[in-house]
Amino acid sequence: MITQRLAADAAAGALRLNRGMNISRLSVIVSIAALSALALTGCTSIKEGLQNESSSKFDSTAELVAGWDKTAPWLPSDSVGIRIKETANGDPAVLRATSASQLDPSLCVETERRSAAIFTEEWSADSYVETVLACGDWAVVPTDDGWYGWTPNHPDEKAASLEASAQ
Repeated sequence: MITQRLAADAAAGALRLNRGMNISRLSVIVSIAALSALALTGCTSIKEGLQNESSSKFDSTAELVAGWDKTAPWLPSDSVGIRIKETANGDPAVLRATSASQLDPSLCVETERRSAAIFTEEWSADSYVETVLACGDWAVVPTDDGWYGWTPNHPDEKAASLEASAQ
């Protein structure tokens, strides 16, 4: 009788322990699933926060002017599909836009390239070319469908732009 009682108590204890382990396992699984979902949905934000970088997209030049706290005065007014990658303080930055317009010759002048883009995105253009259009603080190169620029540019590039705009 004592043996049966001990066996019954042991079985009841094992059942309680097993239920507790199942609840613990379930808690762990639910926690992992929740963290995984959060990580997958916020992966870009987490990466950008850790790397002190941000990405932006604007549908038009007007939208960029209204919504971006930096400037790209060289950007044609008909630009669409504007993409930006920048550090938290905005310098350095790269910008790509689709546009059929030429750049304003009073703002931009062709000069020897002395700088290169800091960021490389899947939408980046080649910044290792012979010449660039120096547009103030920006160096700009043509793309198949518009323009790609980066800032800061080299002081000599900026000086060439300022000389051209002074004439």
